[in-house]
Amino acid sequence: MKNGLKISALVVLPVLCSVPAVLLAAAAPTMSFFVTSVGPGKGANLGGLAGADAHCQMLAQAKGVGNRTWRAYLSTTAKQGAPAVNAKDRIGKGPWYNAKGVLIAQNAAELHSEKAKGVTEENIMTEAGGRPSRHDALTGSQLDGTAFPPGGDDRTCANWTSAGEGRPWVGHTDLKAKGIPPSPFNSAHASAGCSPPALQSTGGDGLFYCFAAD
Repeated sequence: MKNGLKISALVVLPVLCSVPAVLLAAAAPTMSFFVTSVGPGKGANLGGLAGADAHCQMLAQAKGVGNRTWRAYLSTTAKQGAPAVNAKDRIGKGPWYNAKGVLIAQNAAELHSEKAKGVTEENIMTEAGGRPSRHDALTGSQLDGTAFPPGGDDRTCANWTSAGEGRPWVGHTDLKAKGIPPSPFNSAHASAGCSPPALQSTGGDGLFYCFAAD
């Protein structure tokens, strides 16, 4: 009997050891999209695109995904010989997942279309996996993710370098306008101004979207 038990144990043990590997669930995709939990603290003066990108990188680093190249979803207008920059061209090819591993969109074309079923209030999360504290997100962008043409109001606060004059264009992190959906995540309305108080008066606080571009 002892020999029999030993043989059984030897036979069963490899099977038992192999079970956990079979039953392990697939790891959630790495986060590649979030809305910032906080802004840099200077209203719409983000330090230009470079400063906004650095802010994305810092927040991502704090959550263990700083090994990726992060870009802010922000457009800039053509100015003094410098060409416009389109937000949609800055964020890579996708796909993008939120902090919970939920798919936001496969690519930029889907992100800016009605096919982006992942762009919902529940799925637009901060890097910490929670809901953003504010309603507005700076974008300076039209519905298709492109920059506004020059002229009229400054919709990018001197291309994100000023907290003074201008009325930055924002999207809605909850996809609601005055509590009623739908309202675009990337292009909803102009804020009251570029300063922290002006942004706060219309539901913002210098927050913006970040995407992993690689």
